[in-house]
Amino acid sequence: MQYEPLWNKSLPRNVGFTFELKQGQLVRITSQTIIDFVCFNQHNLRERFDQARTKANQRKVFITTGDSLISKLNNTMVTIVEDTFKDGHHDLQEGMCSRKRHELAAARGMWEITYGRPLTEMPTHGCTENLSNVLAPFGVPLEDIPSPFNIFQDMIIRPDGELVHSHVRPAAPGGFILLRAEMDLLVAISVCPDSSIGGTTGASLEVLQAA
Repeated sequence: MQYEPLWNKSLPRNVGFTFELKQGQLVRITSQTIIDFVCFNQHNLRERFDQARTKANQRKVFITTGDSLISKLNNTMVTIVEDTFKDGHHDLQEGMCSRKRHELAAARGMWEITYGRPLTEMPTHGCTENLSNVLAPFGVPLEDIPSPFNIFQDMIIRPDGELVHSHVRPAAPGGFILLRAEMDLLVAISVCPDSSIGGTTGASLEVLQAA
């Protein structure tokens, strides 16, 4: 299928951004770092993406091309049209990073193990703060922001249930995922503060419609 570009935007690491995506429009997200993705029914912001419904309704914990993001009300919000992240899986287990979460991990002696970096590199803020800041003007408080679809965040689920960050990221020049809106959406993303391979390159968005 041919697509007509509507607009594009480049984003640095550790920032948030919101945009509208009308039913049938698509967004191509290209990055070498993690993208925290949440969305809301533009006409009813109480209806939002839900990790649990997305996993339970499709009977899988890893989703890719042909799969959907499902709302708390069991409605399909987004379809994954194309996915080039073949070396790992997008995550539906983790929540959003934040300064407080980093500090709690450090207090448990887990921060350096989890992120593979010294404590001196702990970011001052994370995806929680980024998403909260950009959604506040829409009247969406922090407690109403759902746990995200963590694009390009590869997680290993061990047999005993332990979650492990693999640090696998898309290779240069950056993998992409193409998402189609199945209803009018308010979308919010955070470019994660992750600074593993490619983590300083930020991300790019391209909004498209069928030609």
